[in-house]
Amino acid sequence: MNKKSIFAVSFILLLLVFDQVFKVLVKTNMCLGAEIPVFGSWFKLHFIENEGMAFGMVFFGGYWGKLLLTVFRLLASVGIGWVVYKIVKQGFSWGLLVCASLVFAGAVGNIVDCVFYGKLFSASHYFGSAATLFPEQGYASVFQGKVVDMLQFDLFTINFPQWFPFWGGSSMNFFPAIFNIADSCITIGLFTLILFYRKPLSAFIDTLEKKNEILS
Repeated sequence: MNKKSIFAVSFILLLLVFDQVFKVLVKTNMCLGAEIPVFGSWFKLHFIENEGMAFGMVFFGGYWGKLLLTVFRLLASVGIGWVVYKIVKQGFSWGLLVCASLVFAGAVGNIVDCVFYGKLFSASHYFGSAATLFPEQGYASVFQGKVVDMLQFDLFTINFPQWFPFWGGSSMNFFPAIFNIADSCITIGLFTLILFYRKPLSAFIDTLEKKNEILS
């Protein structure tokens, strides 16, 4: 293995371990809805479980909808993993490798929750005891687990005056979404890729297109 291969594997494993250890600690020590202030009121741990995709979006409900979503995540992660492999094999820039590794680690981190958490943990409840790890019976079947989210940033609150259209007299948090470390990896990787590594990304895509043309 060359330096980039060793880095990619080590970096991805480190992110996955960090993500999963943090999720297990939250799941086994906090009940749903519990909050722990970290830096005053603008950064806190707020435990929720995500039934669907990012920010709790659900496109298809029920057992089969959840199964379809998890399978899609698995296929997407395989594709991202293949991209990481190609970046290493073709010797593209370190920056491109870091971004792709971040996205891959984040995708796999949330897949672990969806695939295994239903069997590994007992159910979490509001205002109840925390979940237990390795119970006699889990809270869901394989591929039906919920994603653990806990990071919330309330940097500031916007108070709308009474005359303001639609939201007059109400208030809104700057960023109300609750997310996890895996989500952060995906977001940071994608934004960094778009902002700073568009040229290396274009060059990488061009090499794939040229190879497809040769094969066809």
